[in-house]
Amino acid sequence: MKRFVACIGVLLAVMLSAEAQTYVNPILGGDYPDPTIMREGKDYYMTHSAFDYQPGLTVWHSRDLVNWEPISYALKTYLGSVWAPDICKHKDRYYIYFTVASRPRSNYVVWAKSPYGPWSDPINLQVQNIDPCHVVGEDGSRWLFMSGGKRVKLRDDGLSIVPGTEEVVYKGWPIPEDWITEGMALEGPKLRKIGKYYYYMNAEGGTAGPPTSHMVVQARSESINGPWVNAPNNPLIHTWSNDERWWSKGHGSIIDTPDGQWVIVYHSYENGFTNLGRQTLMEPIYLGKDGWFHRYDTIDVAKPIRAQWLTVNDSRLTVNGPLDQRSLARQERSKRLSEFRLGLEWKFYKAFNPERVKVADGVLTLQAQGTDPGTSAPLMFVTGAHRYQIEAEIELQGDVTAGLVLYYNSQFYQGTGFDHEKRYRYRKGGATRSGVHAQKTTRLWLRLQNYDSIVTGWWSVDGKNWKRETWGMDCSGYNHNTLYEFQSVLPGVFAAGNGQAVFRNFKYISE
Repeated sequence: MKRFVACIGVLLAVMLSAEAQTYVNPILGGDYPDPTIMREGKDYYMTHSAFDYQPGLTVWHSRDLVNWEPISYALKTYLGSVWAPDICKHKDRYYIYFTVASRPRSNYVVWAKSPYGPWSDPINLQVQNIDPCHVVGEDGSRWLFMSGGKRVKLRDDGLSIVPGTEEVVYKGWPIPEDWITEGMALEGPKLRKIGKYYYYMNAEGGTAGPPTSHMVVQARSESINGPWVNAPNNPLIHTWSNDERWWSKGHGSIIDTPDGQWVIVYHSYENGFTNLGRQTLMEPIYLGKDGWFHRYDTIDVAKPIRAQWLTVNDSRLTVNGPLDQRSLARQERSKRLSEFRLGLEWKFYKAFNPERVKVADGVLTLQAQGTDPGTSAPLMFVTGAHRYQIEAEIELQGDVTAGLVLYYNSQFYQGTGFDHEKRYRYRKGGATRSGVHAQKTTRLWLRLQNYDSIVTGWWSVDGKNWKRETWGMDCSGYNHNTLYEFQSVLPGVFAAGNGQAVFRNFKYISE
């Protein structure tokens, strides 16, 4: 108790300090679920579930756990929906293990000599279950722990399994019967050796559904072979009430800083904005004298959180800073998006074909595909903003329809587009005419605005004088709880038909 009071006293003091470095969750806003994180010296690397977005498995780098920069992508082939990866380093190689949720499901691995790539082609490990996690035993053996408390032994190169070694080693923490969850759903294992113990983090309760579903529980053992003992303070991370800002908190990875502090990185839906997907959050934890991890219970992950590891004079630190700093961060984000960096910010839906994309001096030429946005494999990016708009000057070359979309999947999207004769509104995978050009045209400026999930469209013939369309739409229902597939609403551009569309002066503006 004395330690707890002392910790809280120090925490409150530094949070009130004028020089205290703080951050505000999320550390990655928008659809960045199932975070997996590793540290090498002062460098942190993180990746997330790719689901149906390609290129997949974007790798992020940070020096302070708050400011993140995409540096590479590890998956260039669409294999199916990609779930819950694990990034790690063993000897002189980096590995990402991940699940492909095809039928039948299987787990894969890619490897590289640097987190900056290039990454190998994916290797099918021919083992089912989901959410693989790599860990090394006390005898140097390599293992994959997976959902359902299962594990399987890896060969020494980490690129194949030892047949006949799959077994169940953990049954999970028993969820109280009166808790409202999606079910047991024992998944998302993350293991690491700290001192004399192996710590075994698991997700339970289901990743969506009721706001109080998801959680992170911890167990430990002195051997990779068990027995595993559940923590008396489970769950470590959990949403306790529907009134909280962050729902379905879970699937956590613990990481230490070079000076010995601990944090847990996990995902969560935002109350009222589940269509943004599961966002990446972080909060400090500490390893108690009892040998278990604990939260600082007074921390509110919706408010600024003290982070002693942040560098005071780090010029890139923009979180919770003055408004002009946050504005600069938004400007930098908009600038990067206008560069159309494929695989870093921009991704296709399912079909990765870099030959469709040409970029020069901030101008995107996109080869048309399909007959509508749903079949066009649009080019999209992640946003965590509640209010934003995208706009572009669009030129049609050939028999093409092109425009802007807010895209969930091939059947559920909203947007605005045009061909040589008409403008269109897209809703729930269908199109209706929203206007007829005074004369045939090949060029138009379009804008989509998303204001707290209310979507409006705008158009202009010169990029200066804008007219708002008469329609408006609500995209708040486009989320996993209603549509499944673990997707989110992503803004993007599309071109369908025969020919190509040229996008100039692309702008992304957010509040």
